Amino acid sequence: MKVNIGDKVRFLNSVGGGTVTAFHGKNQVLVEDENGFDVPVLIAECVVVGEPDRRMENREPEPYRPAVQNEEKKPVKKEFIFVETPQGERLNVSLAFLPTDPKSFMQSAFESYIINESNYYLFINYMSCNNNSWTGKFNGIIEPDTKIFIEEFEKSELTDHERICIQMIAFKKDKPFSLKNPASVDLRLDTVKFYKLHCFTKNDFFDEDALIFPLIINDRPEKQMLVGASEIREAMISRKEDSASVKQVFRKPEKENKTIEVDLHIHQLTDTVSGMNNAGILEYQISKFHEVMKGNRNRKGQKIVFIHGKGEGVLRAAIEKELKTTYKNGSRFQDASFREYGFGATMVTIK
Repeated sequence: MKVNIGDKVRFLNSVGGGTVTAFHGKNQVLVEDENGFDVPVLIAECVVVGEPDRRMENREPEPYRPAVQNEEKKPVKKEFIFVETPQGERLNVSLAFLPTDPKSFMQSAFESYIINESNYYLFINYMSCNNNSWTGKFNGIIEPDTKIFIEEFEKSELTDHERICIQMIAFKKDKPFSLKNPASVDLRLDTVKFYKLHCFTKNDFFDEDALIFPLIINDRPEKQMLVGASEIREAMISRKEDSASVKQVFRKPEKENKTIEVDLHIHQLTDTVSGMNNAGILEYQISKFHEVMKGNRNRKGQKIVFIHGKGEGVLRAAIEKELKTTYKNGSRFQDASFREYGFGATMVTIK
């Protein structure tokens, strides 16, 4: 959001507001509140609510400094100090998406934010992947216990956001702190959720409903990339060679031991879910699972990757239950390659 000197603003995440008097660094402005105090605030945390005060436009900007106690003519100005909390010593970081026009949800664009719930500054590098090429969307520093706007994009650009990576380095300024390992979190977003209003829920970070994906929970990255650059290049080449196999839900392999991929996301199995509740959707997905298993039960050594996504784990649990009972003696299973599928797929080998 563009903010100019003289604009009347309110604070996005706290009570208060005032008039912008000067810029303070690259990402902050000084806001004079009703008591005459200059408060440093992130530009991203300001919402313009009134016409600018034209008297401010020609005023020579003054460098920000805490007021001296015996300074005359002006009240004592207090410098904003962030108060650390015991809970903030653990990193908790999330990625959030909000529709820009909830009333016209199906046509609405989206905004993305990184939320930092910790006592640490975070250096962020945010990227998206399209056709095996990474594009940097944002890099910069997020202050403790705050959030920062990343970008706005249209619904037509959702395919460019199916896979994103957020690299993070945590630190504190001018004080001792516990060392945190750098994290690189690779997410495959279920873009179908961006078409379902009920996936956007009430939360502690925004006044509006939001779609929130955890990145780090209590110092543990939700999904961390542990592969080297050479392995990533190898995976990209391998994925490109196999891309033809994902055009159908499943098909017979050209070779006896070529892996079959079965995408069990409901939007890949049927064009509409009209009239289907959650139980009906799960039953339909499991029926497709049985169809594939029965069709390959005599193919010894055949590998089948069932892509079920992470979600709430309901579909994954149902698949594992069937593998442990119905197909206990005829197959073995394990998590599919993280490099290829993240944590959202199970690989079955026919015995």
